[in-house]
Amino acid sequence: MYVSPLQLSSNSQIFVSGDVVVDEGATIAPGVILQADPDSKISIAPGVCIGMGAILHAREGTLIVEAGAILGAGVLVVGQGTIGQNACIGAGTTLIDPKIDRMQILPAGSLIGDNSRQVPAETTAAPETPATSPPPVEPVETSVEPPIKPPIEPITEPPAESPPAIEQPQTAAQTPPEAPAAAEKPAAPSGEVPTILYGQAHINRLLGTLFPHRQAFNSPPENGQIPPEESE
Repeated sequence: MYVSPLQLSSNSQIFVSGDVVVDEGATIAPGVILQADPDSKISIAPGVCIGMGAILHAREGTLIVEAGAILGAGVLVVGQGTIGQNACIGAGTTLIDPKIDRMQILPAGSLIGDNSRQVPAETTAAPETPATSPPPVEPVETSVEPPIKPPIEPITEPPAESPPAIEQPQTAAQTPPEAPAAAEKPAAPSGEVPTILYGQAHINRLLGTLFPHRQAFNSPPENGQIPPEESE
């Protein structure tokens, strides 16, 4: 609140009107006005200090300023009420029907008791709680089943024809010509030494070696028989 600067009063007198009682121990600055309406009264206790240019106007009752109270310069008090002991009222304050407790301090430029302009009490609005939005609806995954197809019958391929086996000509096993079997010797009776039979060519070679002066046999013996040797 803006407080206009106090102007020095050139009036060094104190104006008192009506039923006003001021104790000898009170201190009142020049330019103070103490006025009491009919059927009203102002009572100032000892030790009270009233600043320069203060105005006290009692109406419809008694205005009491208790001991030790201090009223700053330019204070305006109107109506009935009480200013408690050792209370301190700042300069330029306006009190209407005051009810000031003892030891109470009011800052300068205060306005107390004005009922003509009631300021609506500040209601502390509760912090708006943000509207809780519903949780997001998660999309439901609907599984679409694919249409059931009939089972596909496996195609059976005919067995691949194996290429005809190339028949290789069976060549008769060429067996080497059997050498003329040697004449089987007859089974020798048991206990006898088997007789070894030699061929004609072998005999001729043997005879040529032993008897080089003899002539070999000109003709082979019949039936493979070896002729008996001539005794010399």
